[in-house]
Amino acid sequence: MAKMNFMAEAEGLRDELIARRRDFHRHPELAFEEFRTAGIVAEELTRLGLEVQTGVGKTGVVGLLEGDQDGPTVLVRADMDALPICEENTFDFASAEPGRMHACGHDGHTTIALGVAKLLSRRREQVKGRVKFVFQPAEEVAGGAKAMIADGVLRDPRPDVSLGLHIWNGLPFGALGVADGPVMAGSSEFTLKVTGKGGHAASPHLAVDPVVCAAHVITAFQTIASRSVNPLDSAVVSVTQMQAGTAFNVIPQDVELRGTVRTFRLEVRDLVERRMFEISEGIAGAMGCTAELRLNHQLLPVVNHPDVSARLREVFRQIVGDDRLSLNERTMGAEDVGLFMDNIPGMYFFLGAKVPDQDVYYGHHHPRFDFVEEALPLGVALLAAAAAEYVLPEG
Repeated sequence: MAKMNFMAEAEGLRDELIARRRDFHRHPELAFEEFRTAGIVAEELTRLGLEVQTGVGKTGVVGLLEGDQDGPTVLVRADMDALPICEENTFDFASAEPGRMHACGHDGHTTIALGVAKLLSRRREQVKGRVKFVFQPAEEVAGGAKAMIADGVLRDPRPDVSLGLHIWNGLPFGALGVADGPVMAGSSEFTLKVTGKGGHAASPHLAVDPVVCAAHVITAFQTIASRSVNPLDSAVVSVTQMQAGTAFNVIPQDVELRGTVRTFRLEVRDLVERRMFEISEGIAGAMGCTAELRLNHQLLPVVNHPDVSARLREVFRQIVGDDRLSLNERTMGAEDVGLFMDNIPGMYFFLGAKVPDQDVYYGHHHPRFDFVEEALPLGVALLAAAAAEYVLPEG
């Protein structure tokens, strides 16, 4: 059966989509401060006739498109927050808010999801089931999905499938990352306090230097991925902060390290955690120090269900062609959409949107991040077709 192709209809929204994305981009809002964005979203969903809830997870918005016939519940998720970055782009819709910038494409995600709501609302009488549009705050601080779930976003009704996309300016325009299994890593934050015995820097033999100890721990942590984890698995252990001392001639009493762990599988995460404890305690003990390691498991891996992704690849193939589908696009970056997809089969795909002819590539979270706006109508067509596959099955 032919799949629904929304491309022509989405192209008809092109000017509207670009204008909306540029408005969001010019007025970025940080985590749990997305009041203006949420207000625009709620107003548009209400105008389209959806049942709207605001204040879900503090500043999140949920719009329920209820069909006239019974069927599955499809969750379509988009994130709304920006980053605390000073934008360096000079186009006329650059951020008007000092120190705030949409540097990851969330302005595009929100725009695309609103476009999908518009297209599907036109077909309410044919919808079998319902589509739950979830506009999430605070993705960048790994708190928005958790807050929305605590407020019941996955209940009444509970979704049967979860869908979403990420604008990906590392892929050429029109290419799609549609792999099975984990496509984004789970993330953990760690803090390690190494305590020794302070003293005069000119008399290190009378002190127990925690800086040297911490340096050995940092180096040894890098052996976890290379020597403890199966080479066919993936793991990242990055120490990103080191705080110690108050003067150049004083050996400090303690050192604090902070960093992140990224893995695709929870079993690997547990292995990495165990090795971190063994290494930090072992090295500290050998060097006369003590080590106190704390880990906070923030986000789950984003895992595409093989049945959902196989089904939707067939949908996408009819829109962009088989040669535009990549089964290998994955990243050790993290995304809290994995919390929505935990125990709910779903697919989260990457939408290629690389700016052509750039002399220098500016990736996600860079002050000059941007994406090609032709990706907006394509994203609407793809995500609408994905939802339609479940709620407009005779299409």
